[in-house]
Amino acid sequence: MENPLSLTSLLSLLMFLFLLRSPSAVGFPAPAPSTNDSDFIRTSCGTTLYPELCYTSLSRYANAVQSSPAQLAKVAIGVSLSNAKRMASFVSNLSRHADYGSDHRAAAAIHDCFSNFDDAVDQMRDSLSQMKTLGSGPGSVRFQMSNVQTWMSAALTDQETCTDGFQDVPEGSVKTDVVKRVEKVKKVTSNALALVNSVAEKGG
Repeated sequence: MENPLSLTSLLSLLMFLFLLRSPSAVGFPAPAPSTNDSDFIRTSCGTTLYPELCYTSLSRYANAVQSSPAQLAKVAIGVSLSNAKRMASFVSNLSRHADYGSDHRAAAAIHDCFSNFDDAVDQMRDSLSQMKTLGSGPGSVRFQMSNVQTWMSAALTDQETCTDGFQDVPEGSVKTDVVKRVEKVKKVTSNALALVNSVAEKGG
């Protein structure tokens, strides 16, 4: 009767089987490291007003972006759109449930803020749609990038208008919370616009 496999032999066999099943062993290349892609994002973010926020919000998409400025701008628009949609939803819920007491200025500021963010979301959607069809459809790439610049700039202006509407509102938890949240969205949108401008300057 043969002796059972020793622990060392068993581990060796398992390792062999694992290697046999690995992608590189069956003809599929292993995923390339994304260090260069991450470096590209960090360098590109250096042109924005908030480079660290830019990098932390976009670096997870390094494999999709690779070293494409247009792809990076598209991802940045998508990230800013997601933030703007969450903000619009937050302000919408706030306008329905917040207790403003006798201060109608806060209620009016919240209502106007939602309207501004609703417009900003539409402009960002148009921007993202244009980036997805960049180089095809009517107009040159330069014309298409000009559209994206206009829409993203308008979206940022709408967000700034939201916070401007709270200037005459007395200090309080509602004002503090909304303004703080909007400032974060404005920074992400500003970064996206900077990356869009960079692509436009290079002719797409």
